Amino acid sequence: MSIDSNVAQLNRSAAYASIGVALLLVALKLWAAWSTGSTAMLGSLADTALDLIASLVTLVGVHVAAQPEDDQHRFGHGKAEALAAIFQVTLISISALALAARAIEQVFVGGRTESAEGGIAVSLIALVATLGLLAWQRHVIRRTRSLAIETDHVHYQSDLLLNLAVIAALALDQYVGLAGVDPLFGLLIACWLGWGAWKASQRAIDELMDKEWPAEKKARFVAVAARHPELKGMHDLRTRTSGNRDFVQFHVWVDPKMSIRAAHQVMDEIEARLQAEFPDVEILIHPDPEGLIDEAGRAAHEVLPQEDPA
Repeated sequence: MSIDSNVAQLNRSAAYASIGVALLLVALKLWAAWSTGSTAMLGSLADTALDLIASLVTLVGVHVAAQPEDDQHRFGHGKAEALAAIFQVTLISISALALAARAIEQVFVGGRTESAEGGIAVSLIALVATLGLLAWQRHVIRRTRSLAIETDHVHYQSDLLLNLAVIAALALDQYVGLAGVDPLFGLLIACWLGWGAWKASQRAIDELMDKEWPAEKKARFVAVAARHPELKGMHDLRTRTSGNRDFVQFHVWVDPKMSIRAAHQVMDEIEARLQAEFPDVEILIHPDPEGLIDEAGRAAHEVLPQEDPA
């Protein structure tokens, strides 16, 4: 099995696992929300229902992203994961706003929860199922760096606190008698969901906007390239990420007396060293004779570490 097919299989397994967990929890929380009348449980149900939709979108996203490049998509389909992540973020945001409105309404209207035992039992089952799913998702993310699975992982991380909040709201309302605590917890859950949506959106937006790699990663990439003795300079370095693939292009200076064949050999050696350290990177190198700068602005800046003349 190739590396790409193994990555695709792992991503699909994580998506199927999240769909299975979401289906189970939607059924349980639907019963619990009806039997308890809890706003916090209703918020948990809404979040899980959206998790189910988001997981289905994740499955589509990782499937499309795994498709090989074609005539219309020469850089592959990796950004399908970022689009899936943006869709998930939109759903989370809508859920947070609806839950906040419901919680505020309950604060003014009042009302108490019922049958706390059933709701607490459902939340405990949800905690166990979510912990198992998160463990598998973490394994897949380490292997594939999937943005869609990582965004799905954020959803289910928030579910841990969400289910704990539901347990606390039901217990405080039913057993301690703190009226109004249930909608308050519902409002806190809505704020938590909104914050999670904001954080989850950042990487997806960065990927869609072709944001450069972090400075530390770029510095390590340049340091590996600089080890080749024939490399005289390096500029116009551009980096971006699409799905689980990285793309880099840059210009290098070589001896102007070097033949095309020799220069090509140097480029091959530099690329081999870089791919040994960065195996998922597609690299495009343009050789220039030493001293030639045919770019302007930031692209003309030398990126190789400069030797101390002393």
